[in-house]
Amino acid sequence: MIHPSAKIHPTAIVEEGAVIAENVVIGPFCIVEKTVEIGANTVLNSHIVVKGKTKIGENNHIFQFATIGEINQDLKYAGEVTETVIGNNNRIREHVTIHRGTVQGGGITKIGDNNLFMVNAHIAHDCQIKNNCILANNATLAGHVQLDDFVIVGGMSAIHQFVIVGAHVMLGGGSMVSQDVPPYVMAQGNHARPFGINIEGLKRRGFDKPTLHVIRSVYKLIYRSDKTLEEIMPEIEQIAATESSISFFIDFFKRSTRGIIR
Repeated sequence: MIHPSAKIHPTAIVEEGAVIAENVVIGPFCIVEKTVEIGANTVLNSHIVVKGKTKIGENNHIFQFATIGEINQDLKYAGEVTETVIGNNNRIREHVTIHRGTVQGGGITKIGDNNLFMVNAHIAHDCQIKNNCILANNATLAGHVQLDDFVIVGGMSAIHQFVIVGAHVMLGGGSMVSQDVPPYVMAQGNHARPFGINIEGLKRRGFDKPTLHVIRSVYKLIYRSDKTLEEIMPEIEQIAATESSISFFIDFFKRSTRGIIR
């Protein structure tokens, strides 16, 4: 079903069955398969391929030569019906690739709202990206990676499969990330190592000085004490009881399976 207000270039191929909402623009030489849904006011510039069971929300802007919902690169994939879901207000730049999920990984690659994926970024099968994240040019996420809110991944960085990156993390350019990264941390290198709290990013997002002080104190507990994570968790939980920003740490450590960067 194509809404009457949608604008589709004569050279674009939109298969019968695709759901195209109001004010969608589909530019020259795009290909949209029949199982795709595209939400209102989303713009596809040109030469964009959207395949499989893919749902794209509203007010997204997708630039030329991006590919969304393509068959993933997992050798176990045998043609099962899996999904790609993208939220609202995302900017997906040239040559970005976003692959559909796998049955073994939950069946869905999911992206939230207000994200920016710069040129040549790659998002592999079963990745889960929340909101307000930035992937700089040539950043690569392997399968099953999770990015929490407000994560920035520097250009030419690569994140190992199953890694979790906590909220408000900033990864410097060229980083190779093979273990989980706790919230609020700045990290860089091959392999990536922590080098403090993302202070400037947190200030821009309205974190006040007392909150920053508490976050710093938890960072020091994790990285500058001789205690194990198991030993410091009761202290972190006690702090989280009165400081909501620390709850991100609790949630992160409950999900972490690969150990944290050191």
